Amino acid sequence: MSDPATTLPGGPAPQGPSGPEAPILPPDPGSGLGPGPVSVSGSGPVSESDPEPGSGPDFGPDTASAPGPDRPRRGAGGVRAVARRPGLVLSVLFLALVLAWALVPGIFAPFDPLVGSPKDKLLPPNGTYWFGTDHLGRDLFSRVVHGSSLSLTATALAVLVGFLVGSSLGLLSGYVGGRFDDAVMRCVDVLLSIPGLLLSLAVVTVLGFGTLNVAVAVGVAAVAGFARVMRADVLRARTQVFVEAAEALGVGRWRSLIRHVLPHAAGSVLVMAALEFGTAILAVSSLSFLGFGAPPPAPEWGSLVSEGRNYLVSAWWLTTLPGAVIVATMLATNRVARALDTGRGDDR
Repeated sequence: MSDPATTLPGGPAPQGPSGPEAPILPPDPGSGLGPGPVSVSGSGPVSESDPEPGSGPDFGPDTASAPGPDRPRRGAGGVRAVARRPGLVLSVLFLALVLAWALVPGIFAPFDPLVGSPKDKLLPPNGTYWFGTDHLGRDLFSRVVHGSSLSLTATALAVLVGFLVGSSLGLLSGYVGGRFDDAVMRCVDVLLSIPGLLLSLAVVTVLGFGTLNVAVAVGVAAVAGFARVMRADVLRARTQVFVEAAEALGVGRWRSLIRHVLPHAAGSVLVMAALEFGTAILAVSSLSFLGFGAPPPAPEWGSLVSEGRNYLVSAWWLTTLPGAVIVATMLATNRVARALDTGRGDDR
């Protein structure tokens, strides 16, 4: 019986000397393998039927970068991202509209917010008066548009007060430590134990009426939250290796605080400022509803709701539509702030 390792389809392989120096013999002409020498090790002659070097299928054109049916077109990723997050897109567009109301109200308001027509009083929403009219015939939509300037200014000022004061206290408390940290944190605990609106009401009662006093009162109520968040980030940042290395190399404590600790501890506080903006809108509108804001006939959002509460049965739009604008602005702000917080969490 012949060895299967040396048997070819056309018959037994020709016998020859074996060993490492054994020559490669051509196959039998009747075996159907074709004429020509065959190289096993790759160093022998190449037959005429072999493809030329570089012309085989392994050396074909690179089709990885060619556009195909499975490869998304340029710009499709952005469209898909928008389609996956329509709520965020609508929130950004609405906030941009409200900001435009506050900056250039004359472009959007078709009527004077302080002058009305008595014959057109208490008209429901229609093509001329989009939000209807109040008891003096004033266009409610124009008053909402012009009131956005007062309301957003007070809200921004309140967030700025809480951000600056609270962040400064938290930064020093977390970096200095010791008795100063204990004293600041005990005061923060006391402020956090009081509801924010009640604390704002107490402060504005002491300061007096007016949009500026309302903003300061709401900002004071937000100080405690900013201080707690900043202190936590400072305590985490000061234990980083680069901060300890900078102090070991002789960098002063205050210089290290400003150049190394503060940039790495401010991210969470900035996101919290965006979240606090929605809460501050509601707090400012609440104090204006109670009569602590700008005096009439100034069209603040909270005062607009307060003016329409006496006509809830006969003119529902006087309270519903300004209240809907307040709620929509607050929800849109919170939606954008959550998106910023999520993106920051992914980066970390």
